[in-house]
Amino acid sequence: MLNLIWSGFFLIALLTAAVKLVFLGDTQIFAGLMSALFTQAKAAFEISLGLTGVLSLWLGIMRVGEKSGFVQLLTQGLTPLFSRLMPDIPKNHPALGAIVMNISANALGLDNAATPLGIKAMKELQTLNPNPETASNAQILFLVINTSSVTLFPVTIFTYRAQLGAANPTDVFIPILIATYFSTLAGLLAVAFMQKINLFDKVVMAYLAGMTLLIGGLLAYFTSLPQEAMLAQSALISNAVLFLLVVVFIADAFYKKVNAYEAFVEGAKEGFQTAITIIPYLVAMLAAIGVFRASGALDILNDGMRFLTRWFQVDSRFIDALPTALIKPFSGSGARALMIDTMKTLGADSFAGRLSCIIQGSTETTFYVLAVYFGAVGIKNIRHAAGCGIMADFAGVIASILIAYRFFG
Repeated sequence: MLNLIWSGFFLIALLTAAVKLVFLGDTQIFAGLMSALFTQAKAAFEISLGLTGVLSLWLGIMRVGEKSGFVQLLTQGLTPLFSRLMPDIPKNHPALGAIVMNISANALGLDNAATPLGIKAMKELQTLNPNPETASNAQILFLVINTSSVTLFPVTIFTYRAQLGAANPTDVFIPILIATYFSTLAGLLAVAFMQKINLFDKVVMAYLAGMTLLIGGLLAYFTSLPQEAMLAQSALISNAVLFLLVVVFIADAFYKKVNAYEAFVEGAKEGFQTAITIIPYLVAMLAAIGVFRASGALDILNDGMRFLTRWFQVDSRFIDALPTALIKPFSGSGARALMIDTMKTLGADSFAGRLSCIIQGSTETTFYVLAVYFGAVGIKNIRHAAGCGIMADFAGVIASILIAYRFFG
């Protein structure tokens, strides 16, 4: 899928440029395409290089939290919920622990740890599957929760915003938290409807009520504030919560006699390697998006959507962030590159720049997760997994747009 998307950008750019040359007499169009290729390749390298420090910092902090047992603590807190949402899993089965560990790692932004745990959880679930080529109810619910992107700390997004000059890189923290709640809730409700899961169980209701009260309280509080005060309070709370998280990780490590400094350095080394590793991927995607934009194809797409919004008399500022939403279910790296391109072109603190970040944090690469997790255990009949995952993605995008207008509109 990623190959099709990447190749498609170049082919559409070529066709658009050819039309402009033949019918509009634009003799500079191909010079513009080549200029975009070189400019975007240079920009991708500079962005990746600039990410090194911030990415090393955050991955170092997250490693401290991992070593201190914070992930295990979160796991213990979520186990009662998932044991009821997946009644087919026997008590104390290793699948349950792997599921909760994977979701905990995802929530804390530990992507490198989350994927192996996710594959392990899917393999454990496969041992309980009576039809090995058909996805079980538990496997589908686990996958949809993954695709709905339970994100508590979107570290990568903060990192890119800082690198691209955002005045307050974490000002999208509260909006992402709210948007990811809606995408996850939509995915859970969709699967519960299809599988007839009892959401009125006392334990399930307690968890859902608690999360709903938290998100509802945040929405009610921020909605009651004037625009300027809302932005200031959102930034204050976001920064305070994130710094408190750092201190809690370090204090917990100190209490448990874990060498926090060594854990930080270990994670920071991984951050450095990660920043270097993403250079070729970022060059590939930004170059493709660069020629797609330089050819005028992206403008044609956006203008078409703006025409529809004017027809329905709708504010069209969200259009510039929609390419990120459209690519996200298929390619995480493609969506990330489009998010970066939006911030580079329009500004990290522009409405579209912030909205693209919220969308990026609220949804996940549905079809990529489907391919990797189900492919790892040989499942061919995915049943309602894709449909429920897309519903979660759609809910996340709609929530992101509405929240962005409320916070930054």
